[in-house]
Amino acid sequence: MPAALTQTELIAVLVSIIDYMPYVMTINKGSTLPSGSFEPGHQSLQAGLRAWIHQQTRYPVGFLEQLYTFADQDRIYNQPQVRSISISYLGLVRHQDFSLNETEWHDWYEYFPWENELKPAVKNIRETMVGALYEWQSRKTEDTEQTKRRIEFLFGLNGYAWNEDLILQRYELLYEAGMVPEAGNRYLERKDFAGQGMFADHRRILATAIARLRAQIKYKALVFELMPTEFTLLQLQKTIERIIGRSLHKSNFRRMIEQQNLIEETGHITDQYRGRPAKLFRYQKSIVDARAMSGSKLPLVRN
Repeated sequence: MPAALTQTELIAVLVSIIDYMPYVMTINKGSTLPSGSFEPGHQSLQAGLRAWIHQQTRYPVGFLEQLYTFADQDRIYNQPQVRSISISYLGLVRHQDFSLNETEWHDWYEYFPWENELKPAVKNIRETMVGALYEWQSRKTEDTEQTKRRIEFLFGLNGYAWNEDLILQRYELLYEAGMVPEAGNRYLERKDFAGQGMFADHRRILATAIARLRAQIKYKALVFELMPTEFTLLQLQKTIERIIGRSLHKSNFRRMIEQQNLIEETGHITDQYRGRPAKLFRYQKSIVDARAMSGSKLPLVRN
């Protein structure tokens, strides 16, 4: 039996905001995240990643952070002879009005439609999904009660609260139940809620990145890496809401943003909205940097 082939790559989850919605850069018609090899001439992994991201996409990357190293033996379905090791990164970029032929921006909720509470259809999607999960759980021969509690915990049922940071755990549960295409020959073709599939475990990598960003914007000022130079408070709130997939209390959000002293008025206003013109703000970079290092939060106040 021939020895397994080993290949190592860098995978980038590049996130941008387009019309207040979080988008991820993809290739191969949305099925694959951008990836590239680490060259010996690069000083570091990050340097190598930034180099090929700019070469392939022409996008300058602001924030860049390593996510995780994926090296499971069965990462590529139906190719057991290939052992793929991927070092993944989360990168935040400001959207620009161009794209290369090989790249496409996709709304990340195309891949995780059950994660967006701002869409009315999500209620029916989750009900159908949970019903299918209970059906799968009832057919199990062991750990049935533990699986039932896991379903309830991850989907905010029977006294548990919905936690937007658990997107990866929810996807992995669906994978285990055979309800996403990446499950291979175990896939039950639950097309009504499965979302768009991706090559190998790229959707798992994407879920890891979304979970990291959702968690970190609560204690780091990362959202400003995605905002334009000047923005309104409404634009800021809408952007955060769409990243976490749930609504925020408007008055409390504005009051606590102002208390954090992260932003300042520019002296400009916009007339893009009906009624009274809205003030434009910018973030105070020196304060943001200091607060990020000291651990001060950018609070998210839920309804």
